[in-house]
Order: sequence, then structure tokens, then C-alpha cells
Amino acid sequence: MTDRLAADALVLLHLAFVAFVVAGGFLAIARPAVAWAHLPAALWGAWAELTNTLCPLTPLENLLRRRAGETGYEGGFVEHYLMPILYPAGLTPAHQRWIGAFVIAVNVLAYALVIRRARRRRNVGPRTSVASAVSNPRGRTP
Repeated sequence: MTDRLAADALVLLHLAFVAFVVAGGFLAIARPAVAWAHLPAALWGAWAELTNTLCPLTPLENLLRRRAGETGYEGGFVEHYLMPILYPAGLTPAHQRWIGAFVIAVNVLAYALVIRRARRRRNVGPRTSVASAVSNPRGRTP
């Protein structure tokens, strides 16, 4: 029972990690410090998909399932849990390359927004505000 619960919890953790890999860059827009955790995760996720690398969580989940008296599964987490939702026929290396490219594209977009927001903050930072307040104390446009 404990091993089955641990395997199920690992699936949830794995799914949360996949969601973080895909969309975590958008969290960095509001909280730039998230990028320190997200960038390595996104690089791992894209690399794992592009190179058809098995995530280490998958064998651990299979081990826990076997210890609980269940059968493990062949392939990886994405193939077993996510691909049946997206592709009825199953996962191929070509599909994995598309997933890897998608992860990269989404994260390039997210970090472009992070950089854009950081630049805006720099341009409208405290110095600009103080300077404009001194030269125009009532906030009126000239």
C-alpha cells in the first residue's frame, strides 16, 4: 500500500515537474528568481525529449509499482501518461522531438517576456521616478 501511494505521489510530482518545465518561465515574469530553478529544469526537459532520454523518475515509479504488486510500464512517463491524451497511437522519436521543440519555443517566449519586463523596470526605476518628481513635483505634463 505504501509503495503504491509513493508511486502515485511520484506520478503527481512528475506531472508537476513537466508542467513547470513547459510553463515555469511564465512564473519568472512575476518572480524573476524562479528562473534559477526553472532554466535548469527546462533545459533538462528539452534535452530529455530531444535525445529520447528516460527520466530517472520513471524507473523509480516502476520499481515502486512492482514492489506494490503491480506491473510497471515500458517507455517513459510522457509516453505512458501524457501521450495517450495527445496522441492515440503512441509516442515516436519524431513526436518527442516536436515536444522538445515546443518546450524550447514556449520558454523562449516566456523569457523574452521576462527580459522585456526587466528592461521596463530598469527604465522606469526609482531614478527616473525621483528625477521626474523633482523636475515636475505636481506630476503635470508640460
